[in-house]
Amino acid sequence: MIEVGDTLHAPWMDAPAVRRLLAALAQGGVGARFVGGCVRDTLLGRAIGDIDLAVDKPPDVVVQALEAAAIKVVPTGIKHGTVTAVIERRPFELTTLRRDVETDGRRAIVAFTDDWFVDASRRDFTFNALYAAPDGTLFDPFDGRADLAAGRVRFIGDADRRIEEDRLRVLRFFRFYAWFGRPPLDGEGFAACRRSAATLGALSAERVAKELLRLLAAPAAADALDAMAEAGTLDHWLPEFLGTRTLRALMGREDEPDPLRRLAAIVSSASAAVVAKRLRLSTQETLRLELMLSTESAVRLDGDARNLRAQIYRLGTRLFIDRVLLAVEVPGDWRAAVALARSWTPPDLPVTGADVVKLGLQPGRKIGNLLDAVEQWWVAGDFTADRAACLAELERRAADA
Repeated sequence: MIEVGDTLHAPWMDAPAVRRLLAALAQGGVGARFVGGCVRDTLLGRAIGDIDLAVDKPPDVVVQALEAAAIKVVPTGIKHGTVTAVIERRPFELTTLRRDVETDGRRAIVAFTDDWFVDASRRDFTFNALYAAPDGTLFDPFDGRADLAAGRVRFIGDADRRIEEDRLRVLRFFRFYAWFGRPPLDGEGFAACRRSAATLGALSAERVAKELLRLLAAPAAADALDAMAEAGTLDHWLPEFLGTRTLRALMGREDEPDPLRRLAAIVSSASAAVVAKRLRLSTQETLRLELMLSTESAVRLDGDARNLRAQIYRLGTRLFIDRVLLAVEVPGDWRAAVALARSWTPPDLPVTGADVVKLGLQPGRKIGNLLDAVEQWWVAGDFTADRAACLAELERRAADA
């Protein structure tokens, strides 16, 4: 149960690993507060991900306190004040309170501080500057709880200045809206994002792709994308954006969000390779995106179960489901098609090239052609022919060849 008042308490705060970490920091004279997503998501009653803490001592003091308690420490971002404590194979990121000395829109030079308000002031949005002490006492300097309750994504202080410090905050504004926001968008924040849209080309493709895919996984992804298009924030990185009509239909069909499949819903088959290259998607992601959007062998949903099984076998279960869910204008029962794909496992062809060689044929293209012919016959028969029947058909076709 989550209790919320002037304090916050949730079961994860009492986990043995968490208590051990807090005890080690306290023993070393290090003040610590939970910060960011774990506090925000707990206030919303959502499952949390990582547990991050802000600490009021420099990294060397933090490391000393953890090592004194025999806790493994990894210097993951020591230059920026971040170390990772690992307890029972679970990582906890601890970052020293900071203030920005210099920023260039991508990276910041920071100085350490022990002032909690100064640290909060350099963060992006009000509900990301929520801290909770080990006893649950909340520190909310910018009314982040009220914004969170209202579904309002609001920059801390001057929105333009926050974006100048880190241009990625434009994409984060829309990503957080997709996850936590409710209409209307904060006007000041939206206007600042629109003014900064032309500067987004300086961001790295990897950072943009990460933000975009995280946005696409969100419940309000379509609304956020429409707002991004209106603000011009997709112009550089996703000029191929086709709108959200197919995406909205897809979201009505999905059991669980799939960011890459949702990306396929907003671009065309002709632009898939270009988009993947620009966003520097992995080879596997690029191939899947291209296959989902391929115009070859489009799915048909108006046939019987035999026809559907043939398509599942040809495409593979995952790709078949992808293409069915994306085929929002194809007539037929998409629910039945997806249900069949999830319940039926495509079998393996009962004969192989070795069986053809045993018939006395020399290795070469003829073997592949014979296997292809038998496979087509086997699929047309709805996969009912067993190995003996397939061998007989192979022998018959080899004799006629």
